[in-house]
Amino acid sequence: MARKIVITSGKGGVGKTTVAVNLAARLAQKGQRVILCDADFGLNNVDVCAGVEHLVTYDIVDVIEGRCRIKQALVRHPKYPNLYVLTSSHSVPERYVSPQSIKLVLENISPQFDFILIDCPAGLDDGFHRAVATADEALVVTTPHISALRDADKVITALKSYRLNALGVVLNKVRGDLLMSGDCLNPKEVEELLKTHVCGLLPEEYDIYGGDLTELHPAFRTLASNLLTGRKRLYDVTKKYRGFIGNIRRILKRKL
Repeated sequence: MARKIVITSGKGGVGKTTVAVNLAARLAQKGQRVILCDADFGLNNVDVCAGVEHLVTYDIVDVIEGRCRIKQALVRHPKYPNLYVLTSSHSVPERYVSPQSIKLVLENISPQFDFILIDCPAGLDDGFHRAVATADEALVVTTPHISALRDADKVITALKSYRLNALGVVLNKVRGDLLMSGDCLNPKEVEELLKTHVCGLLPEEYDIYGGDLTELHPAFRTLASNLLTGRKRLYDVTKKYRGFIGNIRRILKRKL
């Protein structure tokens, strides 16, 4: 049976969908059979972020309403053969899609896959609860900014009421120079604040947010390995700011 992991966030703009897409691609690259399910019926753009929007014929609502079989709605990624994208509907209002119907679709296909990553709407509205109800585990994506962490804390409180098998935090858009200077909350401080384990640390780098998935950032390799092995390693976002050259980078970064 696949591990069903919902990827959510307290607020928009923290990179939740980017994390979901890149993590799914990295797991598939490691030989895992992965479905990336878009459960955000309001701002559904997983197919665009994965670069497969031109390949979509059916979506999950077509499956629910019997217009196609689940395998017909799965879009196989051309670069990662083990990765399949299941899109949400661009036209059907959210009220027509129940948590039970999505859960049934995913449970029927679950035995044939290793992971099902569920991209969840940001916030705590009905879309959040619909997505979480289909999952067994959760990853909360946040940035180290106080406003994002406050919203993440509210999401984590809500998630704990679901009694999930596992709950972790992915700290995204972390500036290594600020982490070194102490001007940014470090993972330990975030864990103490949110009372939840930080299982992923992703840097604020432009090349990590590309939509074509041509090259996956090493930070996602570490995050994927943590999910697969249960390890607690974090990607070193400060490495490029160490030493003589790194010090120059830090100075230039402050001036930009």
